[in-house]
Amino acid sequence: MPDTPITVSAAIAAELEQHATDVFALMGNGNAWFLDAVVRRGAMALTAVRHEAATIAAADAYHRASGRLAIASVTYGPGFTNAITPLAESARARIPVVVVVGDRPTTGPRPFDVDQAGIATAVGAPTIVVGRGDARAAARRAVDTALAERGPVVLAVPYDVAHAELEGEGDGPTVHAPVAPFIALDAEQLAGVAERLRDARRPLLLAGRGAHLAGAAEGLRDLAARVGARTASSALGSGVFADAQRHLGICGGFASERAAEAIELADAVLVVGAGLNAFQTRFGDAFAPDAHVMQVDISDAATNARVDELVRGDARLVAQALLALTEPGDGDAGWAEAGFGDVTAVGRERAAGDELAEDGRLDPRSLFHALELVLPKDRVIVQDGGHFIGWAPTHLSVADPERLIMVGTAFQTIGLGLPSAVGAGAARPESTIVLVTGDGGALMGLADLDSVVRTVRRGVVVVCNDAAYGAEVHQYAVRGVAEEPMLIEQVDFAALGRSLGAEAAVIERLDDLAQLEAWLATGADGVFVADCRISRQVVAPYIVEVREAAMREAERG
Repeated sequence: MPDTPITVSAAIAAELEQHATDVFALMGNGNAWFLDAVVRRGAMALTAVRHEAATIAAADAYHRASGRLAIASVTYGPGFTNAITPLAESARARIPVVVVVGDRPTTGPRPFDVDQAGIATAVGAPTIVVGRGDARAAARRAVDTALAERGPVVLAVPYDVAHAELEGEGDGPTVHAPVAPFIALDAEQLAGVAERLRDARRPLLLAGRGAHLAGAAEGLRDLAARVGARTASSALGSGVFADAQRHLGICGGFASERAAEAIELADAVLVVGAGLNAFQTRFGDAFAPDAHVMQVDISDAATNARVDELVRGDARLVAQALLALTEPGDGDAGWAEAGFGDVTAVGRERAAGDELAEDGRLDPRSLFHALELVLPKDRVIVQDGGHFIGWAPTHLSVADPERLIMVGTAFQTIGLGLPSAVGAGAARPESTIVLVTGDGGALMGLADLDSVVRTVRRGVVVVCNDAAYGAEVHQYAVRGVAEEPMLIEQVDFAALGRSLGAEAAVIERLDDLAQLEAWLATGADGVFVADCRISRQVVAPYIVEVREAAMREAERG
């Protein structure tokens, strides 16, 4: 009996399964044959989601939670355009994802086809088009490119090629993606940096998620101990440094008042693997004007004008080199003189607030203070975008940067939280997935509440329900902009969760969290939706800084 011919889609699946174990997809005409091959081969787990945006968002979060590559797949046309927002988020956040999409046939565009490659290029994602003679090579090149360049890659399969028989082996000439060039360290510069850290009275090491990805955490911890530096992290770098006697917590708009005060006293700042965006620098106010700021990065140029010296190189190699070059410093004494000797838990010195705000709704500070004690320690926190992003990173502790996934911050979007919880759940099934979302974002991505309930082994959905788009209220309504478009009718998310099979409760008082606590105590698998009725009268400190910076800019005209 003759062998069954191998199709282009089967060849693509055969190659991708060498590099990934999970596919997040929504089937349509353009990717039906690829998903058929995935299912029939059985080597990759297929998670079906309910909106095309969820495919990329889930694959993105899977990588953030595990460091492993995942595959997303959508159909052509409207399926592809529905997924553009998470594609842009992944590109700006530099998250490797291979997105297998249907595309126009090789015979030419149909009336409903759009320039998908042009759209992908516009948001920062390259496209590789599959042919009948290079299916495996094209798929391998997509993987290589995604990993080497740290970003999403679109693997486009023309409609008339997807189920076609391979020509030859379908491998074609292998074209490997360019590998990032090795950056030679500047020994003289590093010696100068080491001397500056040793001689500083109040040295500070600031680490971002890039330091974790590069494996630099251990070297940075040892370097901080050697020179007596205080440490801080970006929000996405939470967990690089343990909460200990030298750690100040998160830098920037999420910093506690005392931590921010200490950071501003630093006279030498070494920034490793952090982009120094406006939020990390408190719009330019985080560091003292006379502090010498040194940034370690592989980029050709510093990412912020506040940087005085760029140290190009791999974060781990630079940390190791500095550790070898640096003599013990007296930073501990300098920090003690300034009142920041032992700063254990300074980063978590935050008032819990009253149980209820003046409008009778929960104070979000007291809510998250309580959740820190209620939620399991073995947790992965997934956070959607919105005003409420100021509460979870500042009140909920995490063990390492892969356990705090803040989606939407790179592209400033909301509505990707629910599908991101799906990806995190697939990546870390042993942990409790805690999704923190707002009512606006949850409604935007509501289709995939079903996906969360279906697929997450054990999860808690915390809905910060203030019946408004809070960020807009606090930035624009206070400046006289009409508030009506910013308000949302009160939604019962607990009822929505129950309708899809979740356990749920409306949380109007802190005592209501006993229902969540009791469910967690059972150890049962499943998802619990906590519909938390919070006040929009309590404003996160970071949003005050955003608002004040915008108003200063407006005054400058």
